Amino acid sequence: EEMRQIFAFAGPALGIWLSGPIMSLIDTSVVGITSSIELAALGPGTVVCDGLGYCFLFLSVAISNLVAISLAKKDETEAANHLARFLFVAVSCGVVMFTVIKLSKIGVLAAFVGGNTAVIPAAACYVDIRAFAWPAVLVTMVGQGASLGMQDSVSPLKVLAVVSLINAVGDVLLCTFLGYGIAGAAWATMLAQYVGGFLTLKSLKDKGYDPLAIKVPRMEDLAQMIKITGPVLLTMLSKVAFYTSITFFATSLGAVTLAAHQVMVGVFSLFSVWGEPLAQTAQSFMPGLLCGGQQKQASLMHLARRLLQKLLVSGVVLGVASAVVGISIPVFLPQLFTNDSAIIEKMHTVVTPFFFSIALTPPALALEGTLLASGDLNFLGLNMAFAFVCGTVLMLVFHKLGFGLSSCWWTMVLFQ
Repeated sequence: EEMRQIFAFAGPALGIWLSGPIMSLIDTSVVGITSSIELAALGPGTVVCDGLGYCFLFLSVAISNLVAISLAKKDETEAANHLARFLFVAVSCGVVMFTVIKLSKIGVLAAFVGGNTAVIPAAACYVDIRAFAWPAVLVTMVGQGASLGMQDSVSPLKVLAVVSLINAVGDVLLCTFLGYGIAGAAWATMLAQYVGGFLTLKSLKDKGYDPLAIKVPRMEDLAQMIKITGPVLLTMLSKVAFYTSITFFATSLGAVTLAAHQVMVGVFSLFSVWGEPLAQTAQSFMPGLLCGGQQKQASLMHLARRLLQKLLVSGVVLGVASAVVGISIPVFLPQLFTNDSAIIEKMHTVVTPFFFSIALTPPALALEGTLLASGDLNFLGLNMAFAFVCGTVLMLVFHKLGFGLSSCWWTMVLFQ
């Protein structure tokens, strides 16, 4: 019965986490078939768009945690207030990011690609268009996090199913039939993200929350938000910085290696998120077990430990299964993304560390979710920052020794 409840929640939650990687893979597939240069340009382009977006995932994690705790205490008013304040923060951050990207995209991309300047025009076009979607992206993150904190994983899944469909149809229409290439992929993604933002707000309204009742946080509210979001932000920034450093080192290895790396990162992103529902299950259900009264504390802690054990077992099984499926794509179906034999050959050089990188991710995410639910945020943030520093130094050493792309992916295994 416990496993049934876990998978009843985690199943739809998996669909939520798969939406973003699926949209990126659709972009990669459609663009890669038409142009190898534009496929390479997606590497730095998606790092700037999706990588920076991942940094703001701390908003989703924090609101999910706060809403879950408020509802565990039967305080719906507090949950609504948290949502109103985080929506304000999401809109504000979205406007700021739009402005920053518009003003600095060329400089950021030039610093990122180094000598591989041929990809800058296409990457800049992609980033420029997708910058318009920042407010919608962050509002959607907060809305999804709030729904998951309410133990509702079905509503966000429905929204993202529509978003993924719009993105897929838009990519095929604009890139394949109308010939807009990487610009068409960016327009399709941007449109889909605004539809997702609108549908997410409508879903919150259907639950009885007014998505337009945005509140400016007071100083004490900001202090509470910073206390929670600070360590979570450090965790997200460390992950993004590490993934960005991998792409940075891959960029210096030439356009062919960068294109191969972009495909592998896209597939990795699709299968690594299979463990995210386990982290979200811990964040949604653990607070109810950890916030019980003193008389019930012993029995509730026993239930919390049992939940953690089941999440870890599920993580190991899910990790191996997803790694097996994930590795089959570059090995047997590389033509889904490119017909360039040189790119395919480079992809095949990293399949072994690629397998272990995916397999280790779900159990690690189950532990992360448990730490978030228990409030042990400082340890999680510092641990991830330490892993980032060690991983980057190790990658730099491998790069100096000329070990190539495979060393980047073996470092990913150690990071996980």
